Amino acid sequence: MQSIRPVLRLHMWLETDEGLVFGIGRAKLLHNVAEYGSLKKAAEALGMSYRAAWGKIKQSEAVLGSPLIQKTGSNRSGYELTPFGKGITQKFMSWFDRVEKNALEEAAATFPWMSEPYQEERVLEESDAPSSDGDEKFSE
Repeated sequence: MQSIRPVLRLHMWLETDEGLVFGIGRAKLLHNVAEYGSLKKAAEALGMSYRAAWGKIKQSEAVLGSPLIQKTGSNRSGYELTPFGKGITQKFMSWFDRVEKNALEEAAATFPWMSEPYQEERVLEESDAPSSDGDEKFSE
């Protein structure tokens, strides 16, 4: 048998009958909002329009019943994550990382080859570990 090193790719999201609650795309978008301080720049970095990004955020906010982003300063200054938005992003990525780790272990136990994790820029860096501030639903 040929030696192969497949890459494990997971597509996970949470949804209700009302629509998508949260997924990796929302987490990346919110991470970029926090990084750039701008929804427009966050959307551009992901190759999407401002309108598409705005719609995705508003759709998730409607299902969750809580804002994910808020304006900073004057009307044209930009955006930042709300404590709820930061908390849900961090918790989702922590959950995603645990599921991925488990999937890699299961793949190693199941198949005759080692699988590797998908190496895309990670949203949650170790220095961004969840903190105790923010919405109580998302604090440890």
